[in-house]
Amino acid sequence: MTTNSRFPDSGENELPRELIDLAKAIAALPEVYQKDLEGIYSRVVDSVKRRRRILALVQEALAQLRLDIKYLMFDLEVTRKERDELRERLD
Repeated sequence: MTTNSRFPDSGENELPRELIDLAKAIAALPEVYQKDLEGIYSRVVDSVKRRRRILALVQEALAQLRLDIKYLMFDLEVTRKERDELRERLD
């Protein structure tokens, strides 16, 4: 079962400006240093993307929880009204 996020795609694949600048700086280095830093840079990029996915999932879960709470509050209010009406009939 797939669900579409209610939040627009906030450029999950788009990297922060600082990381783009860092990539350009790494590319400007001599090749010896580039090889050392490319692996580290890749891990940082993966970490940033993973954190964004996690944040999006948490935001989606919170939005769903808020909606569920609203439905439960509505149900509770209706149930209380029904209970009060039934008590009035019984008295």
